[in-house]
Amino acid sequence: MSTYLVGIDLGTSNTVVAYAAAGDEEIRLLSIDQLVGPGEVATRPLLPSVRYHPATGELDPASLQLPWGTPTPGGDAAPVIGSYARDLGAQVPGRLVASAKSWLSHAGVDRSAAILPWGAGDDVTKVSPLAASASYLAHVRAAWDARFPDSPLAAQEIVLTIPASFDEGARALTVEAAHLAGLPTLRLIEEPQAAFQDWLFRHRDSLTAELAGSRLVLVCDVGGGTTDLTLIQVEAGHTGAAPRLTRIGVGDHLMLGGDNMDLALAHLIEQRLGGTERLSAARFSQLVQRCRAAKEQLLAADAPEQVSVTLLGAGSRLIGAARSVALQREEVERLVVDGFFPPGEARDTPRKRRAGIVEFGLPYPADPAITRHLAAFLQRHADAARAALGADAPVEGHLPVPDTLLLNGGVFRAGPLAERLETTLAGWRGARLRVLHNDAPDLAVARGAVAYGLARTRGTGPAIGGGSARSYFLLLADDKTGQRGICILPRGTEAGHEIDLPTRSFALRLGQAVRFHLVSSVGDTPWQAGDLVDLAGDGFVRLPPIATVLPVPEGTRRLDVTVQLSTAITEVGTLEMHCVSADDPARRWLLAFELRGDTAAAGDEGNPAPTLPVPQLGAAIALIDLVFGTQSQHVDAKEVRGLRARLERLLGPREEWDIPVLRALFDALMERASRRRRSAEHERTWLNLAGYTLRPGLGATLDEWRIEQLFGLFGQGLQYVQENRNWSEWWTLWRRAAGGLPEAAQLAVLEVLAGHLEQADARRTRDPVQASYDDMVRLAASLERVPTMHRIEVGKWLLSRLHNPAEKAHTWWALGRVGARESLYGSTHTVVPADIAAGWLDAVLAVDWKRVEHAAFAAAQIARLTGDRARDLPAERRDEAVRRLIAMRAPQGWIAMVRDGTRPDEAEQRRSFGEALPPGLRLIGS
Repeated sequence: MSTYLVGIDLGTSNTVVAYAAAGDEEIRLLSIDQLVGPGEVATRPLLPSVRYHPATGELDPASLQLPWGTPTPGGDAAPVIGSYARDLGAQVPGRLVASAKSWLSHAGVDRSAAILPWGAGDDVTKVSPLAASASYLAHVRAAWDARFPDSPLAAQEIVLTIPASFDEGARALTVEAAHLAGLPTLRLIEEPQAAFQDWLFRHRDSLTAELAGSRLVLVCDVGGGTTDLTLIQVEAGHTGAAPRLTRIGVGDHLMLGGDNMDLALAHLIEQRLGGTERLSAARFSQLVQRCRAAKEQLLAADAPEQVSVTLLGAGSRLIGAARSVALQREEVERLVVDGFFPPGEARDTPRKRRAGIVEFGLPYPADPAITRHLAAFLQRHADAARAALGADAPVEGHLPVPDTLLLNGGVFRAGPLAERLETTLAGWRGARLRVLHNDAPDLAVARGAVAYGLARTRGTGPAIGGGSARSYFLLLADDKTGQRGICILPRGTEAGHEIDLPTRSFALRLGQAVRFHLVSSVGDTPWQAGDLVDLAGDGFVRLPPIATVLPVPEGTRRLDVTVQLSTAITEVGTLEMHCVSADDPARRWLLAFELRGDTAAAGDEGNPAPTLPVPQLGAAIALIDLVFGTQSQHVDAKEVRGLRARLERLLGPREEWDIPVLRALFDALMERASRRRRSAEHERTWLNLAGYTLRPGLGATLDEWRIEQLFGLFGQGLQYVQENRNWSEWWTLWRRAAGGLPEAAQLAVLEVLAGHLEQADARRTRDPVQASYDDMVRLAASLERVPTMHRIEVGKWLLSRLHNPAEKAHTWWALGRVGARESLYGSTHTVVPADIAAGWLDAVLAVDWKRVEHAAFAAAQIARLTGDRARDLPAERRDEAVRRLIAMRAPQGWIAMVRDGTRPDEAEQRRSFGEALPPGLRLIGS
């Protein structure tokens, strides 16, 4: 039995630990040992969630010793964690890891890859968002164990908090981070719920009176990295009983908080510092840290009239080149209060822009107005809110606004922000709200985690019910629209309650990877398990694939098994799925999320034969079978060559074939892949159609499964190696499918490709493979998942080829693709560094674009504005690109990409990809 109940708030800005001893209801805070200066250790209730990665020899290792005797592990050089790390990060640019929690929820990058500090130079040791989060928990564990050597933290009952808006992938990664930190057993609780649980605990002796008249509580938690919204219904208990509390609404993930306010101030200061060059990502990060400190001073209760923000110089001019700007309290209030909490109407919704906001690689919302996001949240949950308010609900047509408000998060330590939000909500409601006092917004979540544990295990105070915050759906591969799914776990399902789906079975193969693709929703529609649901619209969020390998029992010859699905929300708070044998319910296989895979691709149970709404589909597959069917059939070369034309006559122009049609045709081709070797015509036709019907290698259910099957053919190579056109189709196939190939597969392709490209100067020979040189170049540029150093080498090689006037449009296209600031499908961290891409752009600018139009599009790709200064080129180079594009009367979309960062339209996306994408599919900026 554990000695302590421990609550850990792993925050974006700070990590806080609270605890209660067994048999004791007093909740205490753990003062966490941390470095506060060189060789100086102190205990603080807040551990800043930051890491500083010192340069070799920068800090004396003896000055980094902690009470537990060894430096905190992580990286080649031991990082500094906590208060001293934050101070160092404000002094030295480019070495501070911050906002790891935000990165942990960013599915657009590999969260297990060493990518932080974002935008740091090659001389800085990097760490993954997962490892950074684990390091903060490891520091907490070491500090606890030093304080309580007889009661190690790993042996205690631990409650770890997460944003209510975290999706299942981010939740699972948080649990993995805890495991990496040596904390194998814990529970999760959502942060707004924990904040309210803290208030309930502090008022447990007078709760009925305290909540008298309250029907609906809004918990608005604005922390460093997220805005988290939760609605809790209050129902009066029976005589003398505590009120019943049920969570009825949770907001979507909103990466908006104190970090964004600091960024806004840093942009303001950057403008005032003067100078013609935009600050580098490293120095801007340093400025952000200084603006954070200034903001906290100027929004405090006893704020001064102004604070000086100083940005130190670089290198040897650290002090001499320092520049300072005075930041006024009035302008901070205007920028932060009016910018993030503008007064508005209850009918307002977040403003959308074609260009998204990106800073330090994180995709922040286009609209920073938290009040507008709050209005949209209340509109989404209006029905549930109206029911909770009952007789107090406004008349139809007016937004039901909660009658009670609890504010949490470090942002609301600033009085002006809290006052603005209270005033805005009161205006929407037409009456003042009751505001529950939160005595410590920075500490309430950690204390509430302990209070939750006390309520759950010891009955100390009421617990908040409500079950799962989301409904979960399984995408159906046999659906006729491609957008329907079956509800496998309704919102509100309580932890530990298993949901079975006996009406749907799946035939799965033992010993083979099995994938399902899930969608979640926080909407309050009362779906039931087994309901078929239309999953189109903005209210549904795709989750990472969920997968397992069903082992083959010893001594059995049966390869296939019929299973049904069983789902539950675990006591930890994460979704758990099992495949249960239909013949023997005791045989169960646990499914696990694939958090390092391509979340853009959809996968499910592995059935490769969906039913599609195309009457001619059967006839189309019959045509494929006629050419690639049994060997007893004889088809002449002309009939093989005409297969595509006959398919188009049957199904319409191939540019109009949608994803379901394309994938059905690919599946038919793949089933007959062994017969592609009958003749050179057979091979060429098969390669052409297979690549076209699988492009871009992702975007549909089962695509991961399809890619696995296809890549098995790569090692076999071509049969007809003397056929020039077959080589062309071979490379085109892999270019078209590249989006679905994982890094290891792309590296294998590049290795083979490089051997051929090294002989490019020998194209005068009669080597058939050299006749497909153009296609090889395009394929090399399309491999976006290979490490950055390989992409740089490809780009350098392309640039050297452009000195040859005989080079064609494909080389310009390839250079633009490799140097693009925004990948089509790859992770952001593999984008070629801005300084290298800037050199490539200079070479492109030296060309006469009126004579070489393709060079202009390459320039637009390389110079495109993203908002992420680690990727963006210097403003003067982008301005020059815009000037040249205007002068040559380039399409407005090209100009807008470079000048404003707008997303490319369909024509521009087609040009980036190299051909048309399937109808309705978007890659860039999706």
